Formats: sequence, C-alpha cells, structure tokens
Amino acid sequence: MKWNSILVVDDEPIARENLEHILGKEGYEVTAVDSGVDALKKMANTEFDLVLTDLRMKQVDGMEVLAKTKEQHPDTEVIMLTAYATVATAIEAMQKGAYHYIPKPYKIDEVRLIVKRALEKKRLKDELQLLKQDYRRRVGVPFIIGKSRKMQELVEMVNQIAPTDCNVLIFGETGTGKELIARAIHSQSGRAEERFLAFNCGAFNEELLANELFGHEKDAFTGASTTKIGLLEAADKGTVFLDEIGEMPSSMQVTLLRAIEERSLLRVGSTQPISVDIRIVAATNKDLTKEVQRGGFRKDLFYRLNVVSLHLPPLVERRDDVPLLAHHFLKRYSEAQDKVIEDFSDEAMAILINYQYPGNIRELENIVERAVALCNDSVIYPKHLPQELGYYSFKVQRHPGQKLPSLEENECEYILWVLKQVNGNKTRAAEILDIDRVSLWRKLKRWGLTDGSEDES
Repeated sequence: MKWNSILVVDDEPIARENLEHILGKEGYEVTAVDSGVDALKKMANTEFDLVLTDLRMKQVDGMEVLAKTKEQHPDTEVIMLTAYATVATAIEAMQKGAYHYIPKPYKIDEVRLIVKRALEKKRLKDELQLLKQDYRRRVGVPFIIGKSRKMQELVEMVNQIAPTDCNVLIFGETGTGKELIARAIHSQSGRAEERFLAFNCGAFNEELLANELFGHEKDAFTGASTTKIGLLEAADKGTVFLDEIGEMPSSMQVTLLRAIEERSLLRVGSTQPISVDIRIVAATNKDLTKEVQRGGFRKDLFYRLNVVSLHLPPLVERRDDVPLLAHHFLKRYSEAQDKVIEDFSDEAMAILINYQYPGNIRELENIVERAVALCNDSVIYPKHLPQELGYYSFKVQRHPGQKLPSLEENECEYILWVLKQVNGNKTRAAEILDIDRVSLWRKLKRWGLTDGSEDES
C-alpha cells in the first residue's frame, strides 16, 4: 500500500510539530521542515502528494513554495496556512494553484477534512492519468491501418520513438499519411495531453510564414492592430507538425533553427525572447539529402530535425493493406452518407488492389467516397469505380506497330488476369466472370492453358 506523503513547511516550531503529530496519527507519511529554503531542497529530490505551507517565512515565503511546487510537480496539491489572512492573499494563492487557504488559528477537524479532500483529488488525478496511459498502451497506434510487413515495422518504430521526445523527420510521397503518423507519435508521447498543431510550410509566402509561425506584436507592421501569438508559441509543451518542410524559404530555415536550438522565439516586431518547449515532427516528399547537397536546404537544420527518420512506403508497395483501407473508408462514408453498403465485390476489390495509386491513400479514400455516393446496392461493383481504374488494370499491353488484339485475345488476357487476382481459384474466377466452371474450363482448354482435367481448385 502506498501511504500519502505530506510535506509540512512552517517556521513556528509548535505549529509545525502539532501538524506533524495530527497528520501522522491519520496514517500519513509526514515530512516537516522549518523554512521555505529546506522545503525547496526536499522537493528537488522528492515528489509529495500534498504540501502544507505557512505563508510568511524568511528568505522563501509560502507563495514561492507554492509557485515552485506547481512548477516542479504540477499534480501536487498545496494548502496555504497563515495568521495574516486577507482576501487579497487568498485570491492570489488560489489563482496560483493552491487547493485551499486556511487562516490561523485553525480547527483540527477542519484541517483533517481539507487534507483528506485534497488527497482525494490527488488520488483521482493519479488514477485518471494511469487510465489514460493504460488506454494509450492498449490501443497502441490508433491511426495506422496496415498489416503489411513495411507498415508493421513502421508501427514498431513509432511505438519505440514516441516516448523519447526527440525530433522526427518523416519521408513519404504525397497522400501516404504523414500527418497521421505524426499524430500517432504525439498520442504515444508524454505530450499527449497537450496540443498537436499542424502547419503546411508550402502554403504561405515568406512574410506570412514568419507571421503564422512566430506571431507578431501590436503595430509591428501596417494592419497589426493587436498582438498575435504564433503557432510555435501556441503549441508550448505540445507537438508541432511541419508538413512540406522542404518548401520553407532559406531565411525562415535560419529562424526556425535558432528557435529549436535556443528553445525560444521572437515575435515579429519584438526584441523580447519567449521560451517555448515543443517537439517538432517534420515531413517532406522531397529527397532532403540531395537538397542539402545542392544548397536548397540547410544542413544544420536538417540534422536538428532528422534525429530519427521514418519512411512511409507508397500504397503500391503495400497492396496487402488496400482491402483494410478500402473497408475502413467504406464504413466511414457509408455512415456519413446514411447508406448500408457492406462490402466490395471480388472484381471491384481486385481492381482496387491492382491499381497503381499515384495519389496514394488519399486517392483510395476519394475513390471509395465516390463509389459510396454512386452506389445504391449493398455491395460496391466495378461500375461504381472510375473507368480509368478498370482500363489501367485490364488493358492488353501492345508494342507500337503490333496489330490490334482480337476479341478472343482480349478475353483470354482478361480471364488470365482474373485468375491471377483470385490466386488460380477457378470457382471464384467463374463467379466473377459470370460463367459456370465448365465453360471456364473449356475456354482454358481451347487456349491450351489447362492439363485437360477439370480439377476442383
């Protein structure tokens, strides 16, 4: 069993000893010190559940003990004790995070009750934090869908690096899900309770980029009628996702590098640095190594961002994940459009699996959303998919100068393609082709593509 730990801080020996005796009889683990200086030394090495501190003490008073406690151990509760109670000091103490303010002389039962309530609040906060940690541990990476080997390796890497708080650089083509990976890293980190802010570095010119990232002071330029907090400052204690980092102008790269190295920033029009504590996850579809070599991206910033690198494979390299992703989007858009569409036909799924996806996951999502909008059945069929998908999948390759294929040659090519999609299962192929097995067998026999036996494969 974990005993509740309490730190009592009071420079009056009798008052300090009385509190230590009263709280000790209640079963609490009590540590008592006679000055604010000693209290800060104790808290530097030990985290207490509760601090009871006198207000007026030499060198370090109760307000400073309160401030340092909340700075070092935000979840520790603090109760203020003073013989010089005023409304103003009570309000100030509560604004700075004190749980309660008790004037001296106090009643023993009152102290017991307030201490009990403060520790109950601390217990509930601890339990909530444990539940959140357990949820994140059980859920793992909630945003990543994929069973392919490359995606499983990526998930393992995300789980490993997320708690480390190091900067991460994500490489991947447009539409591969770089922001989702960044959100997964944030959700698994110690910053998960703080803000995650995403920013596209390629969407603004240099002047607007500085304003959006760093903010500005009032009257910093024409039209700046109020002070504006920039994205980096707004994300303090959280995570910033900088997409298309390779598009950032060189001068802004210098400013960003300084902010990362000094952990502070300057608003536009200000000379007063503002401290920031942020984790940066950046992403690019460019080869930044080549950009560094040709001088298009700063080497020092590249190494600051590229503490750990992740490479997202294009969808064409993870075809095993297409059915999972397609069904995920089917469920989402069926619900959004208030339709009951349960599945894809085998032929439609074969088309989706075989397509090249130049737009990656984003393109697959758009294809499924379109199919759901056009579908009035309970199943998605090829007719609901864009025509270019079918054409790309089924067209017969011919070199320039060759004669056009006959209808029978096209039929042969198509049947062989369907058989390939169903791993040679003739029963499934016949169902997709809408012919019986005997007819399929006869066609294959005519083309010399069977051993003559009508097997059950």
